[in-house]
Amino acid sequence: MRLSRFFISTLKEAPAEAELISHRLMLRAGLIRRLGSGLYTWMPLGLRVLRKVEAIVREEMNRSGALEVLMPVVIPAELWQETGRWEKFGPQMLKIKDRHDRDFCFGPTHEEVISDIARREIRSYRQLPLNFYQIQTKFRDEIRPRFGVMRAREFVMKDAYSFHADYASLEQTYAVMVDTYSRIFTRLGLRFRAVAADTGAIGGSGSHEFHVLADSGEDAIAFCPQSDYAANVELAEAVAPDTVRTEQGPALEKVPTPGVSSCPDVAQFLGVPQSHILKSLLVMSADQRPYLLLLRGDHELNEVKAGKLIDGLRLASDAEIQSLLGPVKGYLGPVGIEGRGLTVIADRSAAVLSDFVCGANEAGHHLAHVHFGRDLPLPEHVADLRNVVAGDPSPDGKGTLDICRGIEVGHVFQLRTKYSEAMSITYLDESGQSRIAEMGCYGIGVSRIVAAAIEQHHDERGICFPRALAPFEVSLVAIGLNKSPLVRETAEALYQELQSLGLDVLFDDRDDRVGVMLADQELLGIPLRIVIGDRGLKEGLVELQGRRDAAAAKIPLAEVVAQVREKLAQA
Repeated sequence: MRLSRFFISTLKEAPAEAELISHRLMLRAGLIRRLGSGLYTWMPLGLRVLRKVEAIVREEMNRSGALEVLMPVVIPAELWQETGRWEKFGPQMLKIKDRHDRDFCFGPTHEEVISDIARREIRSYRQLPLNFYQIQTKFRDEIRPRFGVMRAREFVMKDAYSFHADYASLEQTYAVMVDTYSRIFTRLGLRFRAVAADTGAIGGSGSHEFHVLADSGEDAIAFCPQSDYAANVELAEAVAPDTVRTEQGPALEKVPTPGVSSCPDVAQFLGVPQSHILKSLLVMSADQRPYLLLLRGDHELNEVKAGKLIDGLRLASDAEIQSLLGPVKGYLGPVGIEGRGLTVIADRSAAVLSDFVCGANEAGHHLAHVHFGRDLPLPEHVADLRNVVAGDPSPDGKGTLDICRGIEVGHVFQLRTKYSEAMSITYLDESGQSRIAEMGCYGIGVSRIVAAAIEQHHDERGICFPRALAPFEVSLVAIGLNKSPLVRETAEALYQELQSLGLDVLFDDRDDRVGVMLADQELLGIPLRIVIGDRGLKEGLVELQGRRDAAAAKIPLAEVVAQVREKLAQA
């Protein structure tokens, strides 16, 4: 592609609202342009990158045996009402009406649509298993769209849905999909991890997320360097400590702590470690039952874990705290609360504390030297309530955990019969009996992958695309093309030769300043750059530089094609 016939529009500076490096670089390189909040136009250069991702996803999905379909973007409300998700999905769903005042939504996901297809088309076990996929635009009305295409309202997604006669068949396809996703992200040149995850709003049983590793990632991932264990922090189990609790020690003491309520401040004020402080959180369930959750002062509540124990979990309001315990916000504690209707649940690490500090249920006071079994009842309910932290034992018993950040780019679910029961997806088994089909669901954020890749592959000069993602494989820069017949003839001949080899070449044939041309090429992130100039050609040399190379190498013109092929093979 000749740059004089292409369209690029680069910027020296990104708009101020662009926070992540990927957002800044995608705007500066002209890959995308903002239309509105969370809405972006993919410009010609960016669309080439997006299509590269789509092509690899499509190739690997086809290789896995999945069959491509294309479902409607606009979905009738009736399907969502069958599964109960019309109301449950929440305000992320963009709801619309047609001219007849009938309700529709702009599809955020397509479980209901594919389930409707399956119940109409699947009749016999002989048709199973089946795995359908599509690559399509989705819309989710994010409350705070940000980070460019990383968290946009409109995005491109690959979603797949499988149907099975039994759970064993679902497990087989699930394993195939996990392997397929690993091949996709490997081919895209990404460093990633597959981690066990919560099923969230999609539902079902087993679930794995695929994360591109990047410091800017929104998700925290717990992993064990000594084993293959990895899980989203929301799901990672905090193993019960082997600490032996004691009831012996100094007598209980009420200590004035005026104006000191947070765990770090209390620890500093009393000169004790945060790990020796017991944190009390008053929460309410959907049916207005109060619970007091106990955690160590240096640990954080995992709302996903707690939410599985308490339906509709939410923090108690100030008024609810006062009604149950009095004006003690910031000084809650478990001592002396018997008979107030509170269900106490202690985290595993909190339940084994001895000689600890906790709130005194009296404003401006804490209790010191508190012991379970002596000063308050032993915890009746003990559960895993907290986020794991670096250094915790790995749940697989093979080492300790570390924490890294990740950008979720894929998610696979074992839906089981969540949707097939709600929408009556049945088939006849070998004996002619009607059975409910098992389902799986497999998603990839196609447009998000582009941003995630840039988060992982960039430097101070711009994007450094892996070859599989790059809009072009080689950039050919001709300096003084319109001034030197030698440069023009050599560049044209080399351009034609590289194209004849099937390489994707961007020929920068603009009549512009050298600095502008080279800066643009570095910003765009093309893996390999050839620079042809009159001075070098007089010595029979051209410059060849990989995008991550510190400096260009001067090589004989006769060797440039061979070296280009060699370098691209290693890219």
